[in-house]
Amino acid sequence: MRIVLIIPGSGGAFYCQNCLRDADLARALRQQGHDAFVAPLYLPLAPGEAAPAFYRAVTLYLRHRYPRLMRWIPAALGQWLDSPAVLRFASHLAGSTRAKGLGDLTLSMLQGEQGQQAEELERLVAWLRDDFGARPDVVVLSNALLLGLARRIRAELGVPVVCWLQDEDVWADALPPDEARRVWQELRARVADVNGFVAVSRYYARRMAEALALPPNRIRVIHVGVDPEAMPAPDLTQRPRVVGFLSRLAEGEGFGLFVEAFLALHRDPRFADVRLKATGGGTDRQYVQRQLRRLRAAGLADLVEILPKAFRDDRAAFFHSLTLLSSPVPEGEAFGTYTIEAMAAGVPVVEPPVGAYPEIFQEAGCGVLSAAATAEALAVAWGALLEDPARLANESARGREAVRRYFNLNRMARETVGLYEELTGRANTGNKVQG
Repeated sequence: MRIVLIIPGSGGAFYCQNCLRDADLARALRQQGHDAFVAPLYLPLAPGEAAPAFYRAVTLYLRHRYPRLMRWIPAALGQWLDSPAVLRFASHLAGSTRAKGLGDLTLSMLQGEQGQQAEELERLVAWLRDDFGARPDVVVLSNALLLGLARRIRAELGVPVVCWLQDEDVWADALPPDEARRVWQELRARVADVNGFVAVSRYYARRMAEALALPPNRIRVIHVGVDPEAMPAPDLTQRPRVVGFLSRLAEGEGFGLFVEAFLALHRDPRFADVRLKATGGGTDRQYVQRQLRRLRAAGLADLVEILPKAFRDDRAAFFHSLTLLSSPVPEGEAFGTYTIEAMAAGVPVVEPPVGAYPEIFQEAGCGVLSAAATAEALAVAWGALLEDPARLANESARGREAVRRYFNLNRMARETVGLYEELTGRANTGNKVQG
């Protein structure tokens, strides 16, 4: 199949689960013989990549916020604002970007041909129609916040448009209430423009079916997979013992809860040697500094390593320095790619009983759920695992087997292609697509 994946880039500045899923899926599709082309929007997907062709982040924001001023900007300055160097600088701000203040831009993007970025949308559609080469069999949107692109793409190309669902609620629900209401309203108005939806978990499929007023049969669930060969086997006899955190180092991602659980663990003298190690980039420096002050006040600063870029520089080495991983998003995740990456590395995982965590652990046949999404409950679950070497070894082996058996890229790519082929066949026969 000839597949175009339209993906918002992060510049590699923070641990972006959607970016990892999309990039890994494109690679797996190519390995299986498909022509998968990635079209990044806003920012490059990773450092050193060419600048994206459409919706460049800096001028996108400035043209939306200061439309009159931008009319007078010389072409040379506009090209400089869109240069790789400026986009790389912008990518360093991406991890701490707040939804608040961007609600009107989010809504305008969702309005597509009726929004302020309509000219840019037409450029993208014209490129797909006239300059891309052979017509794609399917166009894939990375998430529902890109639904504003679907109507024009589908009308001009006459091919199915598929939309993945992952973490849209994190952005939309962080907006002020009135803006959030309008964004969800526009999302619901745009779902008819898409042939099929793919959610990364049953939990999130239920969440988005309700939020988007979609019948459940319009959403296919395809769990994320990772490369089982990317992580060599760990050494579980290592000391000192280390609990690790991998996600964006921010409040909503559970870093504060993780720190609080570490403090609770150290109230028990049996765990006086246990260290903390965290990575994920995209740091809100003031927030991270507040967490460090809490750790220093407890006399634990010497046991702490916060390595913002380790997730990007050598994630395998980071995983293999851990005894267990726990990235406890308090309200739960749509999926939690770090859980299966840890399993691939043979690192046991502990998470609260919320979101998709129970679903992942049930499918994997491993993983430890704490009794509640509280620091005290997490500390108890960590302690029980840390004090049981045989259980650690069992969790490690079962995690690696779960990735080889199920949570792998090949399975994800096969299921994805199956859906794309199904939708393409329906479109070619003129049948109404239910997704």
